Amino acid sequence: MIVVTGATGNVGSALVSQLAADRVPVRALTRDPARARVPEGAEVARFAGPGEPAAMAAQFAGATALFLHLAAGGEDTPALLAAARDAGVKHVVVLSSIIVDHDAAAEHPIHVVHSALERHVRESGLGWTALRPGAFSTNSLQWAPQVRAGDTVRGPFGEAMTAPVHEADIAAVAAVALRDPAGHTGAVYSLTGPEGITTREQIHAVGRAVGRELRFEEIAPDEVPAEMFPHVQPEMLPTLLKSIGDSVGTDPDVTTAVADVTGRPARTFARWAEDHADDFRA
Repeated sequence: MIVVTGATGNVGSALVSQLAADRVPVRALTRDPARARVPEGAEVARFAGPGEPAAMAAQFAGATALFLHLAAGGEDTPALLAAARDAGVKHVVVLSSIIVDHDAAAEHPIHVVHSALERHVRESGLGWTALRPGAFSTNSLQWAPQVRAGDTVRGPFGEAMTAPVHEADIAAVAAVALRDPAGHTGAVYSLTGPEGITTREQIHAVGRAVGRELRFEEIAPDEVPAEMFPHVQPEMLPTLLKSIGDSVGTDPDVTTAVADVTGRPARTFARWAEDHADDFRA
């Protein structure tokens, strides 16, 4: 049995689907099981924290491996990992961030929280594997309202360069490590897409996927409203915009970890756009 936290998120839901499709016993933890949509063959259970010790232990009953998302534990991560260990879990695959690869960014808030998360995992007494994805392709869903409304997408830094990774590829690497812990214990995998692509090129790829010609109109960073980046806390927006601006004219991190672990190439952003075309349609 593999327990998946963050099971209704982008990576978690993809992981649950992949494991269920392969008929691997999987338990999806969510704070609202009644609203969760999980594939046939997957269990769904309510996520419980340290305030409910019996329920927290029960959610790991019969499990041998855990997929850990940052949002699941928060400050309670050590207690969550202890409950998993005491229930018989042997291995944890933790979803971290590629920013942890860079010591120069040690004071960046995203680095701080993910470094702490990895430290808790290493100190848990469990076997572990760390996944450090770079930019998520799903971040481009922030443009969906504009794409639905018309053919012009406005945003900052059209030439910002990233190598976004498909959530299904992150899930595929996680599935391998969860199913074969011995082969991946103590491993750190920095995950990216197969190629660099600019923000402008991403918008054009989305346009091709939905069968329309989209135009990107660049705006100044100080004109960016918080709602343009709904996945980012407003106080974090200036830091994010600086990071995006710093990527203009640079070569992004591109790794082969997805292919190395799964045996097949990472999906391109164009493939991601095709997979999510309906999310951009009105």
